[in-house]
Amino acid sequence: MRRPSIPVALLPLSLLVAGCAPRSAEPEPQPSPSVCGDADTAGCLVTSNKPRDREPAVPEADAKALVAGNTAFALDLYRRVSAWSSNLIYSPYSVSSALAMTYAGARGETEAQMMRALRFTLPQERLHPAFNALDLALASRGEGAEGQDGEGFRLNVANALWAQVGSSFAPSFLDVLAESYGAGLHVVDFAQAPDEARGIINGWVAERTEDRIKDILPAGAIQPATRLILTNAVYFNAAWQFPFDEDDTAPGDFSLMDGTSVSVPMMSNSAQVRHGEGDDFEALELPYDGGELSMVLVLPSAGGARFLDIDPEWLEGVFASLETRSVTMTLPRFKFESSLDLVDPLVQLGMPLAFTGLADFSGIDGQGGLFISDVLHKAFISVNEAGTEAAAATAVVIGETSAPEPATIHFDRPFLFFIRDTATGAILFVGRVMEPSR
Repeated sequence: MRRPSIPVALLPLSLLVAGCAPRSAEPEPQPSPSVCGDADTAGCLVTSNKPRDREPAVPEADAKALVAGNTAFALDLYRRVSAWSSNLIYSPYSVSSALAMTYAGARGETEAQMMRALRFTLPQERLHPAFNALDLALASRGEGAEGQDGEGFRLNVANALWAQVGSSFAPSFLDVLAESYGAGLHVVDFAQAPDEARGIINGWVAERTEDRIKDILPAGAIQPATRLILTNAVYFNAAWQFPFDEDDTAPGDFSLMDGTSVSVPMMSNSAQVRHGEGDDFEALELPYDGGELSMVLVLPSAGGARFLDIDPEWLEGVFASLETRSVTMTLPRFKFESSLDLVDPLVQLGMPLAFTGLADFSGIDGQGGLFISDVLHKAFISVNEAGTEAAAATAVVIGETSAPEPATIHFDRPFLFFIRDTATGAILFVGRVMEPSR
C-alpha cells in the first residue's frame, strides 16, 4: 500500500523508501564501521572510515557521459509526468542523485534495469566518482554572487540515508556513500519508535533546507515494514545578472492553451543576453549573478507538441542556437509547486523489478530482502524581478563580427524553462508554465 501523499513543500526533495521484501526474513546484525561504535543504537551514524574524495580523478569523457545520460533521463521523465498537471517543476538532478545512491546497492537484473531506466552509461566504479565530481563542481558555484533575496547565492545539495536499527550494511556500500556522496547511514527505529524516527528525519531536512521543509514525513508515513529511507534535497537561490525593474512590471495578457487569456504581472527588460530561434521555437537565456548558471526559456511554436515530448537532439539544438544580442523581453512573474509520485514513471522507463519482492539490493546489506516501495519528488519555483528561488541552480568569447539584429521576445503564452550549469551543461531543473496566475 502506498504511503499517504506528503504535503507540497518549498524545496525539491527525492525520497526513496525501501521496505523489507515479504519473501525474506530480517537479516541478523553484522559488525559494521560506525562512528558511534554501536549500530544497534538509534541515533548512531554508520559510516565508512573513508573520507569523501574531494579531488576525484574523473576523465572529461566520463563527466560528459554522466551529463548526457542525466539529460536523457530528465527528458524521458518529462514525457511520463508532463500530462499530470498544467504547470510543472521538477529537479532531474535530485532524482538522479537519489536513485544513484540506491543503485550503488543494486545487483543482477535489478542493477541492469536501473542502469537502462536512469540512462547510466558508465560502470558503477566510474559512475559514482563522476556524480561526486559534478556535485563538487556545483558546490563551488556562486562565490561572491547574490541571491534572489539579497543574501548570498546558494546552491546546496544534501544527502542522507536512514536505516532500521539492528540492520547490517555492506562495507563496500558504505564506502561508496562516503567517498562519492558524503553520506552515511543514520540509525533510527522505524519499527518501535516511528514518530521519533520521523521527527529526526524531518529535523535533518529542515536544517539543511533553510527551514523550507519542516514536515516532509507526516504522521503515518513510516510503515512497520520500512527499513530504509533515502533523502536528497537541493536548494537554489540566485539573483539575475540583469535584474528586472519592479517599476516596469505591469498587467499583461497571457494566452492559455484553450484560446482564452488571463491577466498576469508581466516583467519587462532590455539587455545583452543570448537569444536563439529555430523552425519550431524561440529561446532566451537569462544568466544568474556570477554567470555560472542560467535559465533558458523556450517558446515552442503554436500547436503544443513540444509541451508533451522533448528529445535531447531538439533541446541541444535550442542550446546551440543561442547567441548574444540585444533583446527586449517580457516575462510573467510566476510561482508554483509540483508534487510527484515517481514509481509508475520509473516502472514505465524500465525498472519494475526494484519495486517488487524480487528486487536485488544485496549490495546494501550483503544479504538482500530490500525493495523500493515509493519514490516521491517535490519542487518549488519562484521567479520575480530580482531572480529565482527554486528547490532543488562561462566565459563566452565573442569574435568581432557584424552585430545581429536586436530581438524582441514576449513570453505571453505557455513556455518551457531549464535551469542549467553553464560549464558542465548539467540540467538542474525542468519546468513548464502554462498559466502563471495559478
